Amino acid sequence: MLTPASTPTRRLDLTSMQLFVAVCEEGSIARAAQREHLAASAVSKRLSDLESSVDTALLYRHARGVDLTPAGETFLHHARTVLFNMDRLQVDLDEYAAGIKGHVRVHANISAIVQFLPEDLASFSRAHGQIKIDLQEHVSTDIARAVAEGQADLGIAHVAQPLRDLVTQPYRKDRLVVVVPAQHPLAENDAVDFAQTLDYDHVGLHSNSALYLAMRRAATQANKPLRLRIQVTGLDAMCRMVQAGLGIGLLPDRAFALLGSGMGALRAVALTDPWAERTLQLVARNFGTLPLTARMLVEHLQQSSRSHFDS
Repeated sequence: MLTPASTPTRRLDLTSMQLFVAVCEEGSIARAAQREHLAASAVSKRLSDLESSVDTALLYRHARGVDLTPAGETFLHHARTVLFNMDRLQVDLDEYAAGIKGHVRVHANISAIVQFLPEDLASFSRAHGQIKIDLQEHVSTDIARAVAEGQADLGIAHVAQPLRDLVTQPYRKDRLVVVVPAQHPLAENDAVDFAQTLDYDHVGLHSNSALYLAMRRAATQANKPLRLRIQVTGLDAMCRMVQAGLGIGLLPDRAFALLGSGMGALRAVALTDPWAERTLQLVARNFGTLPLTARMLVEHLQQSSRSHFDS
């Protein structure tokens, strides 16, 4: 029985992985050797030793170069991941050596990133320049999962229902508007309910986003189909599609003020449905047991939140 220390993958070295990736990218041992400033025979020997260590052929060798075996394709994927993570490790360690005293891993949805986080994180960084913030954009459902699994210290998302084993605190509020071309029939209205918009094609976000899921629920309640013509990954792209006449879109009012107001011939119409007013939540496993740097960020965001809700 193999113990963890005796498994073949534990004997792999980073240099061999790097050379394997180079050979795959160049399609030739000779070209990879030239790129890595090594003799072709040395690279070939490394590859043979690598295949021996995993007891699997990773490359098909032929006169024109090399091709990946099925096992080689899997190995290439994992090798690139390992090398990428090692690069990130080195960058993080270099930052500590340069004076960084800690970092906070934050996953946030696109609404938070576009509307509120630039100013809030900038002011935090000015006050705490030795704390690095690792911010990643994800949809709200994935954010909750990342926090629960420890991949993120803090999440910022729209939460539609209580989250198991997670706690939340209010961060900011936003309100959805319907963005339409100026000549669109809905542009004549000061406000509409969502059911009225279902007679027209929509430009929407991807299927796991909180906004898309809210639209699907509302369309089902209205007993009308959601005519989603185009799906995009960003709010700026949504505005561009609406501007081009490819549909109408729902997005937060402040996001439209920042992204869409400068695009000519677009109008934001208020959405009257109760679910159009949303609260962004700070999400954590336990706010009291967060690392000190993460607690400092939460306190800063809470101060911003209080000024927002009091205004």
